[in-house]
Amino acid sequence: MISPNDVKKRAKLKENENYAFRTYLKIHVNPLELDDRFHELHEELFSVYDCGQCRNCCKMYCGLIPQEDIKKAAGHFSISEEEFIDQYLEYDPVEMTYKTRHRPCDFLKENGDCALGECKPENCRKYPYTDQPDRMGSLLSIIESAAVCPVVYEILERLKEEYHFKRRERIYPNDPCPCGSGLKYKKCCGRHS
Repeated sequence: MISPNDVKKRAKLKENENYAFRTYLKIHVNPLELDDRFHELHEELFSVYDCGQCRNCCKMYCGLIPQEDIKKAAGHFSISEEEFIDQYLEYDPVEMTYKTRHRPCDFLKENGDCALGECKPENCRKYPYTDQPDRMGSLLSIIESAAVCPVVYEILERLKEEYHFKRRERIYPNDPCPCGSGLKYKKCCGRHS
């Protein structure tokens, strides 16, 4: 499996390929069959993967804390709801919920555990949602998650093999350069072609 430190860079190199694969899946694959494959791969890979050694999701996203979880989380810290909000959260009017103030998440401990313990919000417990229904409808968020979670990256790569997706050999000018420089191909190795 890819290293948590490399997943963002490698996913960026495969971004166009992943978008092409999304289109391929929508045309060629039954949505219920895809849900089953995602679920099976989720179970298989997460059974052997130690998320505590990665925690890219906690490092790259703010945690969303629904209003109904605030009382329980505040109790976990033995403080009032108001103190909990003032210390850790800010209101997100777009999501219409509270989110942690910082990235990495304010509740990420050095050992990779969550300081909220059993009060960890459901959206955090379920991330990256690869075992949830309607994966066909959420392929864009899965492609985004492939740059965060090594397991999602691996799931996409395995699905490409299983569904005999033909990976494109040609590099287009606006693609990220395969040398890993972070530049577009036309501004890097492709400028002398």
